Amino acid sequence: MTPEKPVRVRFAPSPTGYLHVGGARTAIFNDLFAHNQGGVLVLRIEDTDLERSTRESEESLIKELEWLGIEWDEGPDVGGEFGPYRQSERSTLYRKTADEFVEKGLAYPCFCDDATLQAKREQAVKESRPPGYDGTCRNLSAEKIAANREKKIPEVIRFRVPEETIRFTDVVRGEIELKTKMVGDFVIVRSNGQPTYNFAVTLDDHGMEITHVLRGEEHLSNTLRQILVYRAIGGDVPRFAHLPLILAEDRSKLSKRHGGSSVGELREMGFLPDAVVNYLVLLGWSHPEGKEILGREELVQSFSVDRINKSAAVYDKKKLRWMNGQYIRVADPDALFAEADRYLPEEVQKHYDEPTRRQIWGVLQDSVETLANLATAASIFRSLPELNAEAREFVTTDESQTVLAEFEKVLQSEKDPLTADGFKARLKDVGKVTGIKGKQLFFPVRGALTGSVHGPDLAGVAAIKGRTKVLELIARARTLGPES
Repeated sequence: MTPEKPVRVRFAPSPTGYLHVGGARTAIFNDLFAHNQGGVLVLRIEDTDLERSTRESEESLIKELEWLGIEWDEGPDVGGEFGPYRQSERSTLYRKTADEFVEKGLAYPCFCDDATLQAKREQAVKESRPPGYDGTCRNLSAEKIAANREKKIPEVIRFRVPEETIRFTDVVRGEIELKTKMVGDFVIVRSNGQPTYNFAVTLDDHGMEITHVLRGEEHLSNTLRQILVYRAIGGDVPRFAHLPLILAEDRSKLSKRHGGSSVGELREMGFLPDAVVNYLVLLGWSHPEGKEILGREELVQSFSVDRINKSAAVYDKKKLRWMNGQYIRVADPDALFAEADRYLPEEVQKHYDEPTRRQIWGVLQDSVETLANLATAASIFRSLPELNAEAREFVTTDESQTVLAEFEKVLQSEKDPLTADGFKARLKDVGKVTGIKGKQLFFPVRGALTGSVHGPDLAGVAAIKGRTKVLELIARARTLGPES
């Protein structure tokens, strides 16, 4: 028995814009599969769309993939024995192969103009025929071809498609049959000399010895053309696995208008890369034991393509935020501080030094789902946080005013720096003296100090604010003076 080839997979984005979460999931699946199988991940840049592709977009894609923790073994930035890894640098290969196809009768030049082709497509639709090319230029004589070229009529190169049924096994979708009459003789080289997607990607996958192609379901229709090109070059057809679509919560196609649909957006919104990877993996794949929170190593160890689902997955931003919150809570606060610090409100950044901001982050870490939430959560550390309606209602009752007055007296009687433990002890003393307990004791003080009756550990907040500021805020609540 011939030994199975080492696994080689690829992620091949076009540098024409942002990295969509669907593309990110494809990259993650390929990365996990390669690592699980001890294989190789290739990063290939498909930049044959010369008008829209930019080097800036390529650099942005690479940065976003690196942020996600994707590790490729070969690519434009790291090299490899199967390069170059940009399609724009492989044009000689495409042209050479296209010419060989023409010489062998596998392809032919076509001189039909766009207007004629469109009219033929419309007529085919009217007659309920597949709108594929009708073969007008399929058997042109050498003299006719030369004459057309003499007239400088624009030409493309079309692949000569035999009429048959192509069968292959998709790892996700099982046995699939596709009839070649669905596509007709398709273009492999455009009139500007650029290869079409299906031609270039097949030559690249063959040349880079790709064994498995994990990609989005939207590419399923491309598989027929690619298998035909594989057969023409005498190459082994890789195993295909077409991943399920990712839908928005309204079950429509996920797009930019839904928000948070790109890796760049998620990063700016304060999501952590490990949480994003964990969540995206679960859009179309499930752990054998049904686990949801999975670290990188466990994802690699447990990932298998046979657990990829067929049905579309819904991009639930609420679930993503919840998962991100789980990751934030267990993160090393020191390791995450630099990233968290940039989300703190400007007033807080200016008023507190770095050691104190680290304390603020430590207090707030358990209360946010994304780092961007810190912009709101840290507002309690403004000089004079505004009291919301619920807090105002609590602090204005007679009972609350009794608590605040007694707490003010206790704090004024001490001079030592206010600590979290000291704050708790003094508040407990107030409860004993006044006979007030529960939320009737805690809510008035919390409302006075933070402007809300809900929030993070109050003792930690008070210790950061310090005795002088705490007394100032209690005094304000007792008189309900002007608010900031």
